[in-house]
Amino acid sequence: MSRDELAARLRERALLHGDFVLRSGRRSSVYFDKYRFETDPELLEPVAEGLAGLIDRHAAAFDLLAGPELGAVPLVTALGLRLRTPFLLVRSRVKEYGTGLGVEGVFSAGQRALLVEDVVTSGGAALAAVETLRAAGLEVADAVVVLDREEGGAAAFASAGVRLHALFARADLGLGAVPETAKGP
Repeated sequence: MSRDELAARLRERALLHGDFVLRSGRRSSVYFDKYRFETDPELLEPVAEGLAGLIDRHAAAFDLLAGPELGAVPLVTALGLRLRTPFLLVRSRVKEYGTGLGVEGVFSAGQRALLVEDVVTSGGAALAAVETLRAAGLEVADAVVVLDREEGGAAAFASAGVRLHALFARADLGLGAVPETAKGP
């Protein structure tokens, strides 16, 4: 499937119109519902293929993939299978039972993790995952994302020393211009 065909299929399946509150707290008249494509093998597979190509072209060397719960779990799983690369799951909150870990999977301090994320708006949730990975002793230099809403996420990642690589920008998936409220001063 070509990149343009994939974009069209994602728009058709996952682009919703209405009144939505984003994780960042901002309101939006358009919403890209990641679960509408992440739960469909006919779309998840070509998305993983696209992310694999993005990684091949842009990402620094890495030992492991890492995906924040819950949204990136299908992506990091599909990508891990495609690349035959071990992956980690990053909890949004450290669990209070069992091992009490914030990062699930097998890793050693000093390994390099590539963050895999679904949608980035301001970058808050994904950067929290980066901090959790770093606190566990892992290095994170790059992140790949299906959609960058272009509302400050790339700059936030850069400030944290992480390069953000997006498969699609907002216009590619029909989200229109960046809202004035997201442009900053």
